[in-house]
Amino acid sequence: MLKNRSIPAVVLSVLLAGTATSAFAFDWKAHEGETVSFLANNNPWSQAVLSYKDEFTALTGINLRVDSYQEQQMRQRLVTVLNSGSDEIDVFMTLASREGQQFAASGWYADLAAYTQGSVAPEYDFAGVSPALVKAATFDGKLTSIPLNLEGPLLYYRTDIFEKCGLAKPASLDDVRAAAEKIKACDASVTPFASRGLKPAIAYTFSNVLHNMGGTYIVDGKSTLCAPAGQKAIAWYGDLMREYGPPGAANYSFYQISALYRSGRAAMAFESSNELRTIMEGGERLNDTDVIPLPAGEAGTVPTAIGWGLAISSRSARKDAAWYFVQWASSPEMQKRLALQGVASPRASVAADEEYKTWIAEAPVRASWQAALGVLASDGSSEVGYPIVANPESRDYIGQAVQDVLLGQRSVEEACAAADSALDGLIARK
Repeated sequence: MLKNRSIPAVVLSVLLAGTATSAFAFDWKAHEGETVSFLANNNPWSQAVLSYKDEFTALTGINLRVDSYQEQQMRQRLVTVLNSGSDEIDVFMTLASREGQQFAASGWYADLAAYTQGSVAPEYDFAGVSPALVKAATFDGKLTSIPLNLEGPLLYYRTDIFEKCGLAKPASLDDVRAAAEKIKACDASVTPFASRGLKPAIAYTFSNVLHNMGGTYIVDGKSTLCAPAGQKAIAWYGDLMREYGPPGAANYSFYQISALYRSGRAAMAFESSNELRTIMEGGERLNDTDVIPLPAGEAGTVPTAIGWGLAISSRSARKDAAWYFVQWASSPEMQKRLALQGVASPRASVAADEEYKTWIAEAPVRASWQAALGVLASDGSSEVGYPIVANPESRDYIGQAVQDVLLGQRSVEEACAAADSALDGLIARK
């Protein structure tokens, strides 16, 4: 140790500068040679970001091992691995609005708060990520995931078919049903209306209908699916899909809906804003489609607004390296790249970017999509299913009630009564 020795001022300033640089500089190669495992839902976000995964490895030297499945299979594998206590998965995709409370209560999420404050590249700008989505991903003070996108179901409709059948843009839920009826008589070559009919997937789209009609899932600790608004929402959705939906509608999720609409075989599709990229593949729908929030019901327009996130498993032995992938995949640059492919960013800065604004202006459908996203961001509800730890299970009961009506197996009153009884049990479980 130096004692009683003076250090020239110039030398001291250099030493201090060097200390500051070493303390605060971010090294993308800090985990070179490590391998991070990523469990992905095979949706438009993961498809887009993984097309750049070689860039991640070149930047960091980290090898990325990817397992990608369709949504339900991905969740089954994830729960199996996490429940076993295995460290096999480092990073996984998650929906805070669905399994957030359940996974947080189980201790399956690593807390990412400290990473966002300390171990970040200078350009990361965590403060620029949607505060609402960050809040939705925070449970008991722990940040469980980093938001990747803003999404919610929107109504895609064919302007050419509407014009051919003498229809105006739908302004209400009643207009949507009336349009489906008229299209069925006007153009037998297309399915008038398509939305989710697969039991575990229904709650995502149905919740928007319920909220537009003034319904909610819980009042005073009891399920209210059989309240007047709930019954009306189930009838609207189930009847519409049974009478005007595609054959086999009870098996439809976003894969089938996007393919049906993209191929020109559907006049209306009520599906995720995240599906713009898939629906516009090939360019056939680029000039004959408009996109709007689901039209108003008795309670107006209350769209669903959620976002996927990237989480790090609490069981992971490679959390620091995993964080490098998380911040790379959720960085401003990556989220802008994906926005240019139709995956809406949770960062307000992307919408203001000149390159993005140019992309939006190139096609009217993109401008309507962006406007609809603005409604989601300002007026949206993240209540998809019951706001309880057993949210994923609650969605099955919602889906079963709607599917019973869709398939004509039960009346609305019978279907919702059976669901309410089971759901009261879930609510009481806490």
